[in-house]
Amino acid sequence: MKRRDFIKGVGVGSVATAGMVGGIQNAAAAKTIKWKMVTSWPKNFPGLGTGANFLAKTINDMSGGRLKVKVYGANEIVPALEVFDAVSRGTAQMGHSGAYYWKGKHPATQFFTSVPFGLTAQEMNAWLYYGGGMQLWEELYDQFNLIPNAAGNTGVQMGGWFNKEINSVEDLKGLKMRIPGMGGEVLKRAGGTPVTLPGGEIYTSMQSGAIDATEWVGPYNDMAFGLYKVAKFYYSPGWHEPGSTMEAMINKDAFNKLPEELQVIVRAACKVANQDMLADYTARNNQALQTLVNRHKVQLRQFPDDVLKKLNSLAQEVVADVGKHDKLSEKIYQSFTAFKNSVIQWSAVSEQAYMKARELG
Repeated sequence: MKRRDFIKGVGVGSVATAGMVGGIQNAAAAKTIKWKMVTSWPKNFPGLGTGANFLAKTINDMSGGRLKVKVYGANEIVPALEVFDAVSRGTAQMGHSGAYYWKGKHPATQFFTSVPFGLTAQEMNAWLYYGGGMQLWEELYDQFNLIPNAAGNTGVQMGGWFNKEINSVEDLKGLKMRIPGMGGEVLKRAGGTPVTLPGGEIYTSMQSGAIDATEWVGPYNDMAFGLYKVAKFYYSPGWHEPGSTMEAMINKDAFNKLPEELQVIVRAACKVANQDMLADYTARNNQALQTLVNRHKVQLRQFPDDVLKKLNSLAQEVVADVGKHDKLSEKIYQSFTAFKNSVIQWSAVSEQAYMKARELG
């Protein structure tokens, strides 16, 4: 009887212990983790700022509130162009920005936003997800204690706002223009002066005459900034940014501390946000463009063919030079270029051919 009582007692104790362990595990699973996301955009700015908000909400919803991300606009915690450093050192766990802003950290970061005369949004996503681009991006950011993710795309951008017409390559000489990334280097080789400014400083710089021209994104965002008030000539196409990927960078230490299922959720949410932003811009750009032209009397122009031809030639030089920076840059350049040369063949007989056929209707 004593033996049976002993065994019974052990069984009850085991059940109690198992219950306690299970309770601890459930409590750990239910614990709310709070992250900060710093961005390069004005708070709640249409498209870019709201895209960051959408990503944060998606993570919160998909995790059932276990991982809550609070979004901070530019200058709320750090300036717009200090997002990279803030996330790298752990001041914030996430950042939302554009990789080409960090060319001072490593020139090859520019490949992961947009390349002049490079890949469209669809082609860029294909390279990242199925052409080896994502692995190269991760390899590049690993040295900075960061994990990159594609988290939005603006699609083909506009060529920019100018205070004078651009009728020849000569008109680019001496031009002070806000234009980041490789596009800025192309302008420099064409005789212009590229200036890197965060979005919040563009309007006042144009208004004061500190710059003569600027590109930002496209009609949806450009109208929100009121750029039609400081320049009337609006040029297309956005040769410098044919499909601009926005990034969600994550502090590697913070990411590794997450349970595996939350890591999966964060990556999946970034993919959802990547697609959502592209849809948002595609839906809203034309409506904004019609308002700019019809209500605000903006003069819509296209760059002359000889200007585009010259810029394209210079772009090939710039991109190749970036690829010579070091071995990793060369590997990224070779991957990007090989994928571009391959995918444009399909684009020519699919998207391009269809667009031409549609115009016949």
